[in-house]
Amino acid sequence: MSQDLSPIILAFSGGLDTSFCVPWLKETYGRDVITATVDTGGIDTDAAVALEERAMALGAIEHVVIDCKQDFFSGVIRHLIAGNVLRGQAYPLCVGAERGLQAARLAQIAKERGATTVAHGCTAAGNDQVRFEVALRTLNPGLEILAPVRDNNWVRDEQLAYLEDHGMPPPAQGSAYSINRGLWGITIGGQETLTSENTLPEDAWVLSPRAFSDPLPATQHSLEFAAGIPVKLDGKALPPVALIEALEVLAGAYGIGRGIHLGDTVLGTKGRVAFEAPAAITLITAHRELEKLVLSAQQMRVKDSVAAVYGDLVHEGKQLDLVCADIEAFLTSSQQRVSGMVRFSLKPGSLFIEGVQSVHSLLAATRGVYGESAGEWTAADALGYARILSLPGSLQTRAGGDAL
Repeated sequence: MSQDLSPIILAFSGGLDTSFCVPWLKETYGRDVITATVDTGGIDTDAAVALEERAMALGAIEHVVIDCKQDFFSGVIRHLIAGNVLRGQAYPLCVGAERGLQAARLAQIAKERGATTVAHGCTAAGNDQVRFEVALRTLNPGLEILAPVRDNNWVRDEQLAYLEDHGMPPPAQGSAYSINRGLWGITIGGQETLTSENTLPEDAWVLSPRAFSDPLPATQHSLEFAAGIPVKLDGKALPPVALIEALEVLAGAYGIGRGIHLGDTVLGTKGRVAFEAPAAITLITAHRELEKLVLSAQQMRVKDSVAAVYGDLVHEGKQLDLVCADIEAFLTSSQQRVSGMVRFSLKPGSLFIEGVQSVHSLLAATRGVYGESAGEWTAADALGYARILSLPGSLQTRAGGDAL
């Protein structure tokens, strides 16, 4: 059987794990390596250039950068907003939500380059290894997947020594914190997140390090939605990606969207990660308040239950499963009347919804005034309704002989 000489497509972030993988894969398999960075946010022009230079210096024959920010919004984020998805009622799936899209682009690059193998630098301890491999196998069950760091239990010192022995440039040694950044927010891991007792020091926060030491004055703002899609910030029409980026700067300066999520990993263990998601938290908070105005109680109840399932599937890397497409169709349908304006104020550490309005307002549609006048019914109607509503409880009491 002839040896496979097709290139290996490596998901490349420029960190130690993926930097180590480039020369190690070349040496171990005797094959060319093509590095690929799928930009789902957080990579500016300078960073993109630095990534390419680093990949080539490590021995890659080609470096590919794909701008997928708009695809990330259209294919994932819009549904997370529609579902008001917060894992553990706190965490807006800042980074993990993009792995399915990134895997899809890696599989596409492999097909275009005639490659049979895709590699990643994930360790055995995290969620991303599962997300990548579930998505890749869903897209192409015949694709070979390599995970050198995980499968060989390489530790940091061993990887650094390997790069040094081979005359390869090590990554910059920076913060003691592991930072992952995307369009939907930032995750931060450090010693404090390895246990459940402590928070991060102020200088470890990326978007809001001076939010409380040098507080900004309170300000008022507005968001406008059209069929569940954010379209205007403070009256200015913006494409969704640009709006999210602008809102991250605006709300991040006030410390909005800070949190530390403690929850269940894909592997079934407990995990803890700090995050900053000012745009995500602001959009979800505003969107949910608008939904309260325009959706019925039954719509909200069903949508919440379905959205919780959707959030779990995205967290587990299963967003390419057909059931996710079914849920997305439901969520899209639910947003037909979610159009209107939400006014909110920002203070350090405080996001306050001041008011909401919509042409589809169910509050404005009634002739009654809550707590003041009925309008839609008579006193006799109310009396009869209360009697009928009490029937199940009355019958249970009578049947049990528990009447007082």
